[in-house]
Amino acid sequence: MMNEGACLGAEAARRLAQTDLFEFEPGLTDAEFARIEREYGFQFADDHRAFLAAGLPVNVAPEDGQTWSKPWPEWRSGDPDSLRNQLGWPVEGVLLSIEHNRFWYQAWGERPADDAAALATARYCLEEVPVLVPVYAHRYVPAGQGSFGHPVLSIWQTDIIYYGEDLVDYMHREFDETRGDVDESWNPRATATFWRDLL
Repeated sequence: MMNEGACLGAEAARRLAQTDLFEFEPGLTDAEFARIEREYGFQFADDHRAFLAAGLPVNVAPEDGQTWSKPWPEWRSGDPDSLRNQLGWPVEGVLLSIEHNRFWYQAWGERPADDAAALATARYCLEEVPVLVPVYAHRYVPAGQGSFGHPVLSIWQTDIIYYGEDLVDYMHREFDETRGDVDESWNPRATATFWRDLL
């Protein structure tokens, strides 16, 4: 019997497949998950793992003006540097906001007057924040085996918004063109420390 996280991931995959927007390769195997997690230093949340095990969405040719040429992370055979860049996007975005927009997270204490010192302090502090794993383009969920049901966050530097209550809701909101009006009771709650404070 599947646990709740695995059920959520399988349902998210089913919802995405119903849209007929993407082709799918066979899902990732246990050996592939082990290699990816070892190589990139994180563990997938249970629902994200089940989603990718059900079938691996294939990138299509980008449309004109599309920000991401390969929005689906290519976990099986993608360029390792591209995957590292996509994994590093949230932290790099915060660093850009510190460098160019004078952003500072209050819990880190007083911002150093020197910009280089501020960046060095931020880099050190950001090593402790929860790892976010890309789902699609700049949509992320927290890493963590044994966890599931995290809201999907859209991250652009320190501009962070909810894009789904969980993976199932996200697939509906991002890709289902037949969806109706937004449910008034929609009330996602971020689970990842630090990142939830930027919402």
